[in-house]
Amino acid sequence: MPGKRKYTNATFTKRVDHEAGRHRPSRSMKEPAVCGDCGAVYANRRWTAANTGSGDQQHKHWRPPEVTVCPACAQQRTGEPRGFVYLDGAFFVTHHEEIEQLLRNEAERAAEDNPLARIMEWKRGDRHKLTVTTTTEHLAQRLGHALEKAFSGRAHYDFSHENKLARVSWQRE
Repeated sequence: MPGKRKYTNATFTKRVDHEAGRHRPSRSMKEPAVCGDCGAVYANRRWTAANTGSGDQQHKHWRPPEVTVCPACAQQRTGEPRGFVYLDGAFFVTHHEEIEQLLRNEAERAAEDNPLARIMEWKRGDRHKLTVTTTTEHLAQRLGHALEKAFSGRAHYDFSHENKLARVSWQRE
């Protein structure tokens, strides 16, 4: 029996932001701004890495930059990760130095595209040999793909409700 409800775009659209933007500031930041911790530059409504200099060259007539804290540094202070990468297996025990170097290199490459994507913490544990926490769910995915490509093994990707948190488990025996 068909329902009496009319179908609109609102009935089919999945609302992703249930917090209704409460986690975002009401206005965008004043430009230019510089993170006091990492040196990232906020200009043209986006964050760029400190060493690129793209924000400095474009608008020399702007006022001096305001010192602030970028979202990634604020996230590191509060300790709120958006991604977890769990590494396990006998292969990891014998090749942990190479694997950790691969993860560092991949995180550096990701920071070129998005300076807010960072590794927050490296934690050795009992259940998993190594747990890497990241500031973005995309970085966790990227690290998992890099591990699969370089060292084979099995990676399992798991996402929380609304894709706010990614858990990547990589294992090779």
